[in-house]
Amino acid sequence: MNTATKTNYRVLARKYRPTRFDELVGQDTLVRTLSNAIYSDRLPHAWVMTGVRGVGKTSAARIIARSINCIGEDGKGKPTPNPCNKCEHCISITEDRHVDVIEMDAASRTGVSDIREIIESVQYRPTSARYKVYIIDEVHMLSGAAFNALLKTLEEPPPHVKFVFATTEIRKLPITVLSRCQRFDLQRVSVAQLQEHFSNIAEQEKVKISDTAIQIIAHAADGSVRDGLSLLDQAITISLEEVSEDTVKKMLGLTDRIQIFSLFEEIMRGKTSQALDQLEIQYQAGIDPVIIIRDLLEVTHWVTRLKISPEIATDPSTPELERTTGLKLCESLSISVLTRSWQILLKGLDEVRFAPNSMQAAEMIIIRLTHASTMPTPADIIKKITKYGQETESQKDNIPTNEERVSKSSTNTIPISSQKTLNKPPQSNTRATELKVSGDEQAIRNSEPVIEIDNHNQFQKDPVCFQDLADLAKNMKEPRLNYWLNNDVHLVHFHPSQIEIRIRDGASDNLVTTLGQCLKDWTGKRWVIAISDKDGEKTLSQQKIDQYEELCSIAAENKIVKEVIDRFPGSKIKDIKPNDKA
Repeated sequence: MNTATKTNYRVLARKYRPTRFDELVGQDTLVRTLSNAIYSDRLPHAWVMTGVRGVGKTSAARIIARSINCIGEDGKGKPTPNPCNKCEHCISITEDRHVDVIEMDAASRTGVSDIREIIESVQYRPTSARYKVYIIDEVHMLSGAAFNALLKTLEEPPPHVKFVFATTEIRKLPITVLSRCQRFDLQRVSVAQLQEHFSNIAEQEKVKISDTAIQIIAHAADGSVRDGLSLLDQAITISLEEVSEDTVKKMLGLTDRIQIFSLFEEIMRGKTSQALDQLEIQYQAGIDPVIIIRDLLEVTHWVTRLKISPEIATDPSTPELERTTGLKLCESLSISVLTRSWQILLKGLDEVRFAPNSMQAAEMIIIRLTHASTMPTPADIIKKITKYGQETESQKDNIPTNEERVSKSSTNTIPISSQKTLNKPPQSNTRATELKVSGDEQAIRNSEPVIEIDNHNQFQKDPVCFQDLADLAKNMKEPRLNYWLNNDVHLVHFHPSQIEIRIRDGASDNLVTTLGQCLKDWTGKRWVIAISDKDGEKTLSQQKIDQYEELCSIAAENKIVKEVIDRFPGSKIKDIKPNDKA
């Protein structure tokens, strides 16, 4: 008797497999649509079920096969969304022995020959059932040729044939197949629905299990009914008398939520030593460091969600510990700190997973987190800088105006690009950029550098300097010539109608010819262009690079810029823009 019982034991996932639409957990849309289709006799010739593992795709396909072939206990029934499961068709389909319901695993039968068998058999009417039903599981595993072979039959099947496809990878199905089927996306089952389902099964099995243990199993199932039932079956096997919370945690290798929240709190307070002690305690208890980092990610996500939407704390499925501790944490932590912690943990998860010593990697992540939690946010730095600027605003009254600085002394103007650098005569209207600083040393230390740029964009018909010539080429829509003048030409001497240059090795042979022709067209007169072997000046591009580097070096000496760089190690000046207010 005992031997027979052990031999005939069926796991919970098979024993409690749904046999009717109303037994499907968490798939209300699917149930309603299929029920209405059967009642109204509007049955399509093909369905495709998609969703994550264990949500009921294959079960739904088998229920469809029974529903459309059920004849009732009296043998006179019509298709119904609630099959009797007592007639010969329902029983034989449930036992996987019905000759007219063909179930094929596409993961093992992927070729054209397998599909050809289906194509040949669809021409024959069902032996005893109302419809011939072909259930193809993991249909995305079929080869491209197999899909192509099936298309014609799938588009115009005989009226007595129905196809039901199931897949976890809907994107791998050709669009030509999807367009010929009614698609149903089966949803992940919510934690609350899983808890209720598992509680009912535990009651039917006469197993004592705590609500917290069921909740942990429901969370671990990740929306899959089958996964959850397998975990429940395992938990019952481990503890024959009563399934407790500790039993489930040990089975799943989970951390104690109290300890993980305590670890998170120590990290957010910046207490490195205490946080490492908490980590060591959990490690000695047998918790994998990968699990610890993953749990910290969950806590970070939970607190962030609470920060944005406090109303989710009222969810009855949320444990009291997570509700109270999470609300307390989200009051003291900003979004920027939480998002920064999330990024560190997310990157650290892979580091722990692939590190030679996972515990050492986890410790380094904890140290990194505690350090980052006490760092000021960029917003705080900006506030301090703004406050500092307001405090020094009054000092600007003592700083001479631009006109006073210019008239006071020529030494009070620090040229970024001199006349020699820009190759512009003093009498011309230049585009030179200058940093003007007060002669008073104290004012220099306490004031920001004032960058003034002449926005003069108009050129004379005859360029008066080499920079004007390059800009003229740009304005006259000659990008190739503009590139040559900026990068391939070293100016030796410039005079209106007369230019002496040195051309860089590797420059275009057409440079001089093109330049001479363009100048003649633009100015109406012929220019003399002489090639020299003298070094000449730097190219215009190099001059601009030198000018920018000089600006950066001057800006880097500014007190406020220094403070920002000191606050954020590794930061650097990316760009310098003119002061439009000057």
